[in-house]
Amino acid sequence: MTYIFGKLDNGEIDFVVDDFGKRFYIQVADYLSSDEVIEREFGAYKNVPDNFPKYVITMDKMDYSQNGIIHKNIIDWLLEK
Repeated sequence: MTYIFGKLDNGEIDFVVDDFGKRFYIQVADYLSSDEVIEREFGAYKNVPDNFPKYVITMDKMDYSQNGIIHKNIIDWLLEK
């Protein structure tokens, strides 16, 4: 499993995980506290040219998933199997 940071022309993906050909992307923030933060975290995926899973991980309890991007609470995410 390889963990890399993803630089894009207009932003950055916090983590790109490549697990022997299975890839997924992770954006991390403390809280999605404003529209600007939501746009920044979810918008980081706008120019990702593939269909691998994309996650935004925060402390928020409310589910902000949108446009195929999965939002998860950090505690729930860490406790998943």
